[in-house]
Amino acid sequence: MSRRIFLGAVIVGVLFVLSVFNGAWFTVNQGERAVLLRWGQAVATEDPGLHFKMPLIEDVVKMSVREEKESFKTQAYSKDQQPADVEVSVNYRLPEGEVLKMYSNLGPDYVSKLIDTQLPRRLKEVFGQFSAQAMIDDRTKLGIEVEKSLGKALDGRGIQIISVQVENVSFSEVYERAVENRMKTEVEKSQAEAEKAKRITAADAAAYEVKAAADAQAHATEVQGLAQAQAIKARAEALQSNPNLVALTAVEKWNGILPTTMVPGSAVPFVNVPTNR
Repeated sequence: MSRRIFLGAVIVGVLFVLSVFNGAWFTVNQGERAVLLRWGQAVATEDPGLHFKMPLIEDVVKMSVREEKESFKTQAYSKDQQPADVEVSVNYRLPEGEVLKMYSNLGPDYVSKLIDTQLPRRLKEVFGQFSAQAMIDDRTKLGIEVEKSLGKALDGRGIQIISVQVENVSFSEVYERAVENRMKTEVEKSQAEAEKAKRITAADAAAYEVKAAADAQAHATEVQGLAQAQAIKARAEALQSNPNLVALTAVEKWNGILPTTMVPGSAVPFVNVPTNR
């Protein structure tokens, strides 16, 4: 009986030693940091790799240092008092150098104590600075302003805000229907203006072609008139400087045939008969 008790005690002891020995080793994955606790007090952080801890005395808590995402939904009012259901997401990261301090101050659930408490307040404040139409037109700007506000509120708290995205903004059905009708009206107005501009452009083009043709004709007439005027002027100057040019011109145009009838006493064309004096 005592032998059985002894063997049982040995087995229990071996199992205990093995369990203790097995619990003395731990690994930290890439993208994590391990907070080493000694008697429950955070004393150090461990980088990725295989590490040893004293059984029953030390323990570890692993915390991510990767970029993480936190989503949030709430209701907010725009500047023009339009209620909306807003869904946003926050990309954040815990810097390696802040792991020990963050765990000591807020513990592993620091996200709920920082982002989840600050984001709704900052979102509503910024949301109230935009009109409903402005948020519909430029949701990206809303996200940027919320990111600035949240980053300022959490500055020095050990968490890095990377970006804030406004995933969705849903206004009431009545307002969205009104926006849809207004946009439809604006589209129809734009189409009508485009058609009008198209007709005006076509009319202007036709008028331009008519004017261009008229200008070309007027220019041609003016050039022709100037040419004729210059020719007449040149001919007049030539006649004035050389009286015999008239006779020369007549000779050049004569076909060589004398008139069949002549007035008695008249001169024969182009024949100058010298007279005896």
